[in-house]
Amino acid sequence: MHEHDFDGDAWSLDTLAVRAGHVRSAEQEHSEPIFATSSFVYGSAAEAARKFAGEEPGNIYSRFTNPTVRVFEERLAALEGGERCVATSSGMAAILATALGLLEAGDEIVASRSLFGSTVSLFSKYLGKFGITTRYVELGNLDEWQAAITPDTKLLFAETPSNPLSEVVDIAALAEIAHRHGAWLAIDNCFLTPALQRPLELGADLVIHSATKYLDGQGRAIGGAVVGADRELEELFGVVRTCGPCMSPFNAWIFLKGLETLGLRMRAHCESALALAQWLEAHPAVARVHYSGLKSHPQHALARAQQTGFGAVLGVEIAGGREGAWSVIDATRLMSITGNLGDAKTTITHPATTTHGRLSDEQKVASGISEGLIRIAVGLEGLADLKADLARGLDRLA
Repeated sequence: MHEHDFDGDAWSLDTLAVRAGHVRSAEQEHSEPIFATSSFVYGSAAEAARKFAGEEPGNIYSRFTNPTVRVFEERLAALEGGERCVATSSGMAAILATALGLLEAGDEIVASRSLFGSTVSLFSKYLGKFGITTRYVELGNLDEWQAAITPDTKLLFAETPSNPLSEVVDIAALAEIAHRHGAWLAIDNCFLTPALQRPLELGADLVIHSATKYLDGQGRAIGGAVVGADRELEELFGVVRTCGPCMSPFNAWIFLKGLETLGLRMRAHCESALALAQWLEAHPAVARVHYSGLKSHPQHALARAQQTGFGAVLGVEIAGGREGAWSVIDATRLMSITGNLGDAKTTITHPATTTHGRLSDEQKVASGISEGLIRIAVGLEGLADLKADLARGLDRLA
């Protein structure tokens, strides 16, 4: 395959994940190069003037135009089916750039209660300081979304599946509500990636990623991205260009290498996660397993309808509250006790005191973050080994 005959519309997601975006330089490299440079040189003052004025395409400064970052942006846009992608320094920077680019003082956000803790802090504390109000609703309750919207609502924001309870919202129905009221719908697709869910095809306007998670897949780098239509993304590009929350070329290259195996990894993650969820659900020390791949999940049918897989993150309610949860975590020898996820290595954490620890007690209750809840992000190790690692602590509680 050569770049001159590469037609993205003709290829599968797995092929796009390996090939999209890369146009070989004069060096004829096979792997995407890392352009480790802060600036770019022009042949004349006139050429520099044209590029700085936007009259001629080309690189200006790596804060907002870098060839390696551009390949990552074009590849992720192809995977999500979007017109454009803007890469950022982190997933949280992607959310911040979305708010700064599209909203102004007096605007309102309606968001699901079951958001990542840092997202709640960003919306409620920091955006609130600048006159942007956020209302929170139950993720899957479309009536609550509808009732919370006012004439000042400009953005609906949801994670689906949610972190860490695997709650799901009907994206197409939520998009219809948003558009009826002249608002944008942004979907955080971090848990599933375009390998398992494509929100733009379901009507969402923006897809947000923490590239740190499954897009990388090996816990190596921090980054984020927003994908959508060129009109909205031009506003977000302006934020990155001016404010500077940009992705480094080296991190972009790491994410490109991660994308090459995205489909393979997500299928393997899903297979192990479902098997582990079924095993945990049957264990006497487990009160409940939150995973949309389980038939017992109240939104299992919806998840099957809008996803091609259920992801790798399990919320597991352990008998005995915090003491029981901590004892299971501390008994593990294989799993990594860390707040990150999306890694080839299985991770385990206690959300109430780590990822969601900065939420108030009331916010934790509203989000379903109980003291007995642990979150397991299932990696790529042997399934039997993962079961044995959890059984060490669970069997003592049974």
